[in-house]
Amino acid sequence: MTAPNPHDEVVRICQELIRIDTSNYGGNEGPGERQAAEYTAGLLEEAGLATEVFESAPRRASVVTRMAGSDPSAPALVVHGHLDVVPAQADDWQVDPFSGEERDGLIWGRGAVDMKDMDAMILSVARHMSRSGIQPRRDIIFAFFADEEAGGTYGARWAVENRPELFDGATEAISEVGGFSATIGGRRAYLLQTAEKGIAWLRLAVAGRAGHGSQINTDNAVTTLAAAVARIGSHRWPIELTDTTRQFLDGVTELTGVEFDPDNPEILLKELGTVARFVGATLQNTSNPTVLKAGYKENVIPGLAEARIDARTLPGQEELVLATIRELAGPGVDVSYVHQDRSLEVPFAGNLVDAMVDSLKHEDPDAVVLPYTLSGGTDNKSLARLGITGYGFAPLRLPEELDFTGMFHGVDERVPVESLKFGTRVLQRLLTTY
Repeated sequence: MTAPNPHDEVVRICQELIRIDTSNYGGNEGPGERQAAEYTAGLLEEAGLATEVFESAPRRASVVTRMAGSDPSAPALVVHGHLDVVPAQADDWQVDPFSGEERDGLIWGRGAVDMKDMDAMILSVARHMSRSGIQPRRDIIFAFFADEEAGGTYGARWAVENRPELFDGATEAISEVGGFSATIGGRRAYLLQTAEKGIAWLRLAVAGRAGHGSQINTDNAVTTLAAAVARIGSHRWPIELTDTTRQFLDGVTELTGVEFDPDNPEILLKELGTVARFVGATLQNTSNPTVLKAGYKENVIPGLAEARIDARTLPGQEELVLATIRELAGPGVDVSYVHQDRSLEVPFAGNLVDAMVDSLKHEDPDAVVLPYTLSGGTDNKSLARLGITGYGFAPLRLPEELDFTGMFHGVDERVPVESLKFGTRVLQRLLTTY
């Protein structure tokens, strides 16, 4: 019996994953990933791959399987995704965000972009290889982690710290937020992610004098905190280009003829179409206030006020960013980490990069491939703790008019069916030839 073609079942798998609600509210809140992990493990085991499902806490489940390669001396490759998604407010969506509905040639639902689309591609290719007896040259470790959307504490980081043997022999990894296409200068360019900013989720806390709201209070925690948050939120970080971003901008200039002007970056950014915001955030450090907490009644001045800051740091600038934020916060404001993770930057060169580029060009011969920096973060940060070099490569050929990057954590997430099938063909070629 002939094994089903992977791009014939990738759509079904994507829909079924979306229908499993794995919303991650942070702080170990939400339904968890156990149901999705069991579904994932079932698909792999059905195809003959032995899997391990493990929990870091009740319901916080991850899945790992290893496909043996033909060359024991070749280092292993980790191909990984995450099973959790950010929450979705159903009233904001055109469809039920957990329906996996197919409409107008697209699959809709939370995770269609981030990243159950890539999970489905990985699963369909792994199943096809196993059922067809296709042996890769190197070991491939397929991993599906919990908790990526809250920093990986219950997922990849937990696995790296508690089960490092699962990744024995691995030196490289591929995962999300890279390999998708954008139209630049009239050409289709694929953005291969070779760097990502660091994460610094910060807590600002101010202790003041509690009292009656009708009294004069020169030690009001809310006032001090509000001023600190305003300074941090309005701070203009300078443009600073990493090696990766310079390579990307040089590539854009070659495609468009437009030079990058650090005093007016918008001139070049507008050439990028729907990915302009995605790329624009990688030209500098950022610090966005996201949460405020203080008080419990209108006529009571609270003794404590808190805020959260989401800071994203360019490679090598973690300490500088923290020092700047502390200076901006001013006296009387305690600044501490809620979550911290490293920035990454790896070369746009080497055998794996060549193989990814070749796999894309086999399906799209006229394409251009450019390296870029991700303003967010991925589970490659955790794997880097084991010395594993990670890239973002979830290959998708996208329609020019689709604002793909705008749907990360957004409303009405959707991915074209044909893009899923394209990505599956590219991924299959990569994993069977590298």
